[in-house]
Order: sequence, then structure tokens, then C-alpha cells
Amino acid sequence: MSYVTGLRCVKCGKLYLPKDRVFTCKEDEGRLDVQYDYDSMASRISRETLEWRRGGLWKYRELLPIENEENIVTLGEVQTPLIRCKNLGKIIGMRNLYLKDETKNPTASFKDRPMTAGVSKAVELGFDTTVSASSGNAAAALAAYSARAGLRCYTFVPEMASLGKIAQLSMFGAHVVRLRGLENGVDPTVTMLRLVCKQFGWYPCPSFALFNPYQAEGPKTMSYEIAEQLDWSTPDWVFAGVGSGALLAGNWKGYDELRRLGLVKALPHMVAVQSNGCAPVVRAFEEKMDPNKIVPWEHPNSVATGLMDPLPWDGDAALKAIHDSSGTAVKVSNEEILNAQRILAKTEGIFAEPSGVAVLAGLKKMKNQGKVTSDDCVVLQITGSGLKDLDVIRSAEAPLIDPDIEALQKVLKLKK
Repeated sequence: MSYVTGLRCVKCGKLYLPKDRVFTCKEDEGRLDVQYDYDSMASRISRETLEWRRGGLWKYRELLPIENEENIVTLGEVQTPLIRCKNLGKIIGMRNLYLKDETKNPTASFKDRPMTAGVSKAVELGFDTTVSASSGNAAAALAAYSARAGLRCYTFVPEMASLGKIAQLSMFGAHVVRLRGLENGVDPTVTMLRLVCKQFGWYPCPSFALFNPYQAEGPKTMSYEIAEQLDWSTPDWVFAGVGSGALLAGNWKGYDELRRLGLVKALPHMVAVQSNGCAPVVRAFEEKMDPNKIVPWEHPNSVATGLMDPLPWDGDAALKAIHDSSGTAVKVSNEEILNAQRILAKTEGIFAEPSGVAVLAGLKKMKNQGKVTSDDCVVLQITGSGLKDLDVIRSAEAPLIDPDIEALQKVLKLKK
């Protein structure tokens, strides 16, 4: 049973029915927000009911936009770990620091959440071809779930996409095309996405909500899991890396839904983290821009390639989430990101890609500024595996010796 009541345009308020094959508002091309009958849902969902079900985001199926469970396309998703980090916490000076480790998803990033929802809806609506505009992780997830569903998949990635991500896409059978022109605030992958959907009628499934409201429902399940893993409480702060803004906005919607259903009482402060080399949302927050008039970043350049969205397509929703949660936004340098990557791996054994670990750099900066206290409960969303983006890591030299103890002592400076 689906509790979806309709799709409402955030700009003009026009309401579309669930049966309509509509992905953006026909009146003004506004983003559509999936709406639910929470009053009816509340009689079916309880803490005990959810705890009894097996892990994975589909345990929250009433809060996802699929009418028939037979249409669900899954790769066996599980509830990702929420890890309390004592070693890292000691270094930063945090007593209640947690990591939501999304590297444990089937394709090693949080993008599996939007794509299992998006591809399931593609199957339900009768599409045979999916298409995405992505820096890599979203495209990889879409390719994997499309393969599982038996759908054709086309992915458009920017010119600088890593070879590892492109190889993963190809192995899943996707048709991969790299595009030039990521400059002057224009994302060539989105330009091509618009063109092919208009020309060929393919199912749009990027990781942001503007071109498809269904897949954007997936990321909010991170909030459900975090609340359940914290014994139905919420953190004081949630740090999310921001590219398009869909992750942060989706997470905030998840917490708000839990409150509306009476499953939690308090709500967290949301923190948007971006790179110095592409920070349109941080700039918009600091300069108090109109959320609907965010200025694109002209020349994106960062080691966190997954956050390099020159125009944050869901930036208005992200800014609203920041304001509604009394949160904030922070930008960090390449050096800070790479340092955080090393610290996380060495202290907690989690190898995250730069885009996935920028949140740790953001927390360190806010802690040093006194904006986060030592006793605050903080959750960092580690969104992707470091194995996804090995190009940014400098090669480490390993000594070559004969199997001899004296030679080992010499190179490692071990005492006899």
C-alpha cells in the first residue's frame, strides 16, 4: 500500500497525482516534492514495528514512493553502520562523535539509496531506459540497479571523472560518455540529460530532485536509520557534504517525517560542507541570497570531485533545511580534506573518498571556532569509499628488501 498523496511543485504549488508520469512541474519546471498521508501512516508505523523488521532502507517502505513491492529493485541493501569514534573523538576533542558509514552500501556509496528508489519507480512506471548526469557515484549506482532490473542505462560524466568510477560503470554495462565544458557555472552532464530526455523520452534518474522527485526520497532513509541506531533520539548536529544539495535536503525531510510520526521529539542542526573550490551553497548562506537565486560557481576545482556541482540543483531545499534547522554552512580547503582523509583512515580504519570525508574537515573547523562543543552529539555522513577515487592519493613508497631480519631493521629503524 502506498501512502503517497501527490507530487507538489515547490514553486507554484500545483499538485500532480501519483499516476501521472511527471518529474518536474509542467507550469514552471519547478521541483516536485513527494507528499504522504502521515496521519494514516502513523497508525501502521511504530518504533516496535520498525525494529522488528530486517535492516535496509526498504524496511521503511511506507515512507517510500513505491505502490507495489513487486517492483522493488534491490541489491540486498543493509542498514549501514553508525560507528562511535573514540579514537578520532579524542583527537578532535569530541565525546559523542559518530560516523554513518555509507561505504558499506552495495556500490560503496550512499547513492545506492536514491538509485534503488529511482530504478524501482522506473520499473513501476514501465520505462526501459534510464539516464543520469553524475560525477561518478550516482552513475555507478544507477548502472548497477539498472543492470539488476534489466534496463538500458546511459550515464553522462564530466571530463575529470576518475578512471575507477568509469571502469565500474562500464562493468555494469552502462553506456558511458564523458563531456567537456564544466565551467562558467554550466554542468554539461545536466545539459545532455535534458536533451536526451526530451528527444528520446528516457527515464531521468540523477541524484538530485529537480529532474526526478522519486529517487530523491532514498537519502532520507539515512535519517531513519540514525535515529533508530541512537535509540530513537537525534544528534545535535548532522554534517553532510553538499554538491547538488539533495543529500542534506533529503536527510532533513527524513528527520521532519520522524517528528511528524511521533517517532522522535527533537531535530538536529544541519551543516552543509563544501570545498573552497566549489561552494555556491556556502556562499549563498553567508551572503543571505534568495534560495531560488543561487549564483553558480564559475570555475569549480577541487579534490572532492563528487561535490563539484557548479549550480546546486537542490540548493534551495538545502538552504531551507539549514535555516529551518538553525544549522550552518562551512567550506574547507583541499589540504584540510586530504588531511581528514588520512586521519580517518589511520584512527578508525575507514577509507573514504575526498567527497565523503569533507564533513570531517568541516567538523574540525567548526570545533576550532567553538561552534560545536565537546559534549555535542555529532554525526558525520561518510558518503563514499576511498577506493572510488584513488587518483588523488599520492603514491606511497614501500621499501624492497630480501627476506632478512637485519635488512628489515635497517629500513624500518627497528631496535635489535
